[in-house]
Amino acid sequence: MTNQNPDPLEQKITGLEPGGGVPPGETPPAEGQTSMTQGHEEGGPKAWVPWLWLSVILGGTLLAIVFFLAYAGILAFG
Repeated sequence: MTNQNPDPLEQKITGLEPGGGVPPGETPPAEGQTSMTQGHEEGGPKAWVPWLWLSVILGGTLLAIVFFLAYAGILAFG
């Protein structure tokens, strides 16, 4: 069995030097080339938003607990 390269065009790739090295200018730049803003802020929500959601969830949970306790009280003593 022979050990063949699975990529038959590997030797014909432009920009490769013998031994697999890449000459300067053949690779893309490390950073993006945009200098203008992208039209939106890159950040998370405001600091109060998680607290609002936490309050809404806890309020709904407490309301459900009070409802079920009241319902159980009506059944037990009703």
